[in-house]
Amino acid sequence: MEYTQKVESVFEIIAEPNRRAILSLLVSSQQSVGEIERQLHMSQPAVSKHLRVLRDAGFVESTVDAQRRLYRLKPEPLKEMDAWLAQFRRFWSAHVDALERHLDRMDKDHTDQNRKHQKPPKKRKTK
Repeated sequence: MEYTQKVESVFEIIAEPNRRAILSLLVSSQQSVGEIERQLHMSQPAVSKHLRVLRDAGFVESTVDAQRRLYRLKPEPLKEMDAWLAQFRRFWSAHVDALERHLDRMDKDHTDQNRKHQKPPKKRKTK
């Protein structure tokens, strides 16, 4: 039961679009509050509020660099989410595999159709 409650809170935290946007920024590099503000066009108080929620939930951590605080992603909560989602992967992986086979067949049929409708190359006259 505790595991399910923990996962639900993780989903509740990332359900907020601005938090997901912040996490997406932090995937590539650590960022300061000011950098996040500029890239997401959010106010400083809003960015700080979302970062506090993400930090309290363990999604991000911060370090102080001179006059600014840098935030970076912590993958552990995302690993927990991934572990929970693993039980459902078999449902969509079978559908993805079927889609891939269908697209391969369509591509082959399309290629075969094009070959049927192509005119044979003209023979060049030789002197």
